[in-house]
Amino acid sequence: MSSVEERGEVGVAATPGSSSGGLGVVAVGAALEAVVGGPSMQEEVSIRRGEGLGPESDPDEPPPKKRMRLPEGESGKLEERLYSVLCCTVCLDLPKASVYQCTNGHLMCAGCFIHLLADSRLKEEQATCPNCRCEISKSLCCRNLAVEKAVSELPTDCPFCLKQFPRSSLERHQREECQDRVTQCKYKRIGCPWKGPFHELPAHEEECCHPTKTGTELMGILGEMDQSHRRELTLYNSIFSLLCYEKIGFTGRLEVQFRPYRTDDFITRLYYETPRFTVLNQTWVLKARVNDSERNPNLSCKRTLSFQLILKSKVNSAIECSFLLLKGPYDDVRIKPVIHHHAFSNDTNETDYVPLPITDSVECNKLLAAKNINLRLFIFQIQK
Repeated sequence: MSSVEERGEVGVAATPGSSSGGLGVVAVGAALEAVVGGPSMQEEVSIRRGEGLGPESDPDEPPPKKRMRLPEGESGKLEERLYSVLCCTVCLDLPKASVYQCTNGHLMCAGCFIHLLADSRLKEEQATCPNCRCEISKSLCCRNLAVEKAVSELPTDCPFCLKQFPRSSLERHQREECQDRVTQCKYKRIGCPWKGPFHELPAHEEECCHPTKTGTELMGILGEMDQSHRRELTLYNSIFSLLCYEKIGFTGRLEVQFRPYRTDDFITRLYYETPRFTVLNQTWVLKARVNDSERNPNLSCKRTLSFQLILKSKVNSAIECSFLLLKGPYDDVRIKPVIHHHAFSNDTNETDYVPLPITDSVECNKLLAAKNINLRLFIFQIQK
């Protein structure tokens, strides 16, 4: 009991004039030091503030960086935690290119973001974030450059040699440095079918029998190569021939508006249609449909666009034309040129629906996600 009273007296004596409700900081620190034998609280505070650590620090200098200590065994799981934090909220995979975020910060890779916008237009609904259901659009969402940089620095395995590299340098490693990457023989142009790891290529090329083939054997292989080149050459020659025509017309920009309509059985069909435009002194309309007017194209992963050219003017005689569609000046979609022919008259003023020559469904989603589809139409009138 006396020891307790002595401790209390020490505390009170150390803080003369203090309130009767408790002990001061110095008193508590002295008491703890007397009992525990450790540093006082005042010394702890001074250590945290950087006092008593040598010469007085410059107030203009930045504070020392704090290092977070991870428990043993947790450092190896840091990358896994980053994977779960930086992954796309839709496909749950790390983004490979651009990263978009909603107004609440939820991340989406470019492919899923475009797919969500395309689905909303097909369903005639406002696109929403799959996590928080806030509205998303190209104007509301922005790219997260910090996440893109962080993802590019995360390690990933090379599929050939199974070594780890930062994602930003993996493509160059696979293309130039990896000794196990799959490569082909340099004599593949004359029919060698060999494929194998890069480190086995020199030994194979020394033993390859294709350089010793006779001219007769090589003629058949070269004939197949000529056929593929001939098809490409025919397309370009056709385009150049059309450019020599006397009457050529094209549109600067087609704003293809998305309009839903209902049939007699109350099934909603979605289609695109341009306003009327004038080319070659005639009035035209371009229509497009998704998946050949499938009932629910939003439920399909594979998506296509087909278009139809319609002559709205009345003509005295048939007009034979060739036409093709190319991407607009501000789009990044890839369209392969295909030339179509049709003889327009008052009875046959519509062409059949022909597929828009885009490469895959990803390019189709890019067009569907846009507010307007910008295409350039060329029409060549064939003179009789």
